[in-house]
Amino acid sequence: MNQIIFLNKKNLLSKLEIKKIEKIKFKYKDNHAISIESLKVVQRYRHWISDISLKAISKYLNIELNYLEEISTFYSQIFRKPVGRHVISYCDSFVCYVKNYKRIKNVLEKTLKIKTGQTTKNKRFTLLQTCCLGNCDKGPILMINRDTYTNVIPKYVNNILNRYR
Repeated sequence: MNQIIFLNKKNLLSKLEIKKIEKIKFKYKDNHAISIESLKVVQRYRHWISDISLKAISKYLNIELNYLEEISTFYSQIFRKPVGRHVISYCDSFVCYVKNYKRIKNVLEKTLKIKTGQTTKNKRFTLLQTCCLGNCDKGPILMINRDTYTNVIPKYVNNILNRYR
């Protein structure tokens, strides 16, 4: 097991984060293969991946920082800046476009009083646009944290949001 390294107390990988990463680690042959899972573990507890956290993960897994930076910027599910407690993603793929996702987007922006890419003042919600959430046959699709809502219609958006308030 690697030694705990790290930069300062505020940005250490916690024992819990290391325990979770170690639990995943044995399933894979090399540390590059667990990089995404490791980012997800750290993000689960911190809600985003700071540059210092990225360096800590890089050192802990003994993999190149550039590799982790590429991965963390490629996947929209990895947040490189602070987000709200609940991240709302709406799909703007072609299928959701045809099924008029913009009505859902407009209701979300109006209800939360933010634009896409912003976080509410109370840090409860962040609204993001994503290119595909899968389930194209069930659009428009909305995802809040790990929960997926399909066939969303505007009049149900407020009921969905109430589950997270």
